[in-house]
Amino acid sequence: MEYILSLSYGKDSLACFGACEILGWPIDRVVTAEVWATDTLPADLPPMVEFKDHADRIIKERWGIEVEHIRCRNTYQDVFYRRKSTMAKKNPGQIRGWPMRGGPGGAWCQGDVKLPALREINKRRDRNVMYLGIAADEPDRTHILSDKKKSPLVEAGWTEADCRRWCEENDLLSPIYTTATRGGCWFCHNQSVGQLRLLRRDYPELWALLLKWDADSPVTFHSDGHTVHDFDRRFQMEDEGLIYPDDKIFRWDMLDKELNYRWF
Repeated sequence: MEYILSLSYGKDSLACFGACEILGWPIDRVVTAEVWATDTLPADLPPMVEFKDHADRIIKERWGIEVEHIRCRNTYQDVFYRRKSTMAKKNPGQIRGWPMRGGPGGAWCQGDVKLPALREINKRRDRNVMYLGIAADEPDRTHILSDKKKSPLVEAGWTEADCRRWCEENDLLSPIYTTATRGGCWFCHNQSVGQLRLLRRDYPELWALLLKWDADSPVTFHSDGHTVHDFDRRFQMEDEGLIYPDDKIFRWDMLDKELNYRWF
C-alpha cells in the first residue's frame, strides 16, 4: 500500500504535511498535476512557478521526498485549437475555442487538460491511499472521502485558518494569497475581473496571447457574451480615467456611452 499526497501547492494541501506529522501518517509519494498553456508556457504565473521550486526544495530537505510533477500530454492551446470531427452534426471542422461556462457540453478544460494527469497519478487506486487537502471546515467537500481518499486535515481538525497559519510558520504560503483568493491557470475563464486586470497590467505578453486566442475562438470568453477584447476595452478606459475600477455599479453599456461621449 502506498500513501500518496496530492499536492496543489495551495495552503490546504501543503498543510497536510504538518497534519500527517501530528497524526503519524506515512507519506510515500507526493504528486502534482501540471497544466501547461502551450509547449513552452506553464499555466502558472512566474511567482507561482518560483514558489513551487521553493516548496519542492523544502519538501525534499524536511521530508526527504521528491515531488513528482506529472504533465498531461495535451496543452491548453492544443485542445483550444482542436477541430471537431467533419462528421459532427453541428459546426464540423470548427475549433473548440474557450471552454465557456454554461456552454454546450460544459467546460472542457478540466476533463481534457488536467484530469488525464490526475488519472495517471491514481491509476493504481486499489493499491493506493490518496491524501487530499480538504479542511475540517469544508463540509461540502468531505463527501468524497473514503478509505482510499483521506484528509489528514479533517482527521486532525485543522480549519483553513489553521492551514494558512501552519504554512506561514513553515515558509510555505503561496504567493496567490497576497493578490487573490484562488489559484489556478492565468487563462482561466472563471477568474475574477481583478485577476484579469492584474494579468493585463503585469504580464502584457500573456495578455496578448489571451487576445489572440479570443480573436480565434468561435465562442465567447464568458457565457454572458463578453470577450477578452471587451475586458481589454474596459481596462483601457480605466487607464484613461474614463471609468473607475472600483465603481460598484459598473455596467457594460457604460463602455458604449463613454465611447459615444468621446465624439463631442
